[in-house]
Amino acid sequence: MLREAAKAAAHAAAWLIVTPSVISWWLRSRAVGPDRALEASTQAWAIVPGLIGQYLRRAFLSRTLRACARTATIEFGTLFSSTAASIGARAYVGPRCHLGWAVIEDDALLAAGVHVPSGAKTHGMDDSTIPIRDQPTNKTPVRIGAGAWIGSGAIVMADVGRDSVIAAGAVVTHPIPERAIAGGVPARIIRQRDQQPAISLVRGLGGG
Repeated sequence: MLREAAKAAAHAAAWLIVTPSVISWWLRSRAVGPDRALEASTQAWAIVPGLIGQYLRRAFLSRTLRACARTATIEFGTLFSSTAASIGARAYVGPRCHLGWAVIEDDALLAAGVHVPSGAKTHGMDDSTIPIRDQPTNKTPVRIGAGAWIGSGAIVMADVGRDSVIAAGAVVTHPIPERAIAGGVPARIIRQRDQQPAISLVRGLGGG
């Protein structure tokens, strides 16, 4: 009971502390757009260490992202580049991650250094006579299913099904179904989680 009261007080204090930053984000978003303004704000909040940083980042993101659950954890050094992102209940985003239009569902785990851009085609490149930065973009959401585990350093550009595992350093370019274990560049399905593992297949998974 006392612990829950302390948590509620900490959430309320964090909400108040980040209010000036939320107002600043709102004003700057009118000039440079909400996503650009979000990048700058999350760079500032990313460097606050420890439990205090977790509370402050969560308080700020809950008011600037599409959704950020009160029970989510966003660690040191993590940056966001899309206000369309959402973080579900009890989700964990490890240190130094970079998230674009990511839809992180409940209980999903992202280890350190995971990148989830806004799909695989954030920059157009069809016309070689036009600089890539000037070509049309095609940003799309990338969904990390409930209960999924994404290993350290993975790059996820396509949906990952619920309860799936992505190996450390993998590059996901095509959707991964539910309860699958995938790894490699590009990521391929190694096996389903309900199959008996072989030692040679599970080596290289991890990054918690």
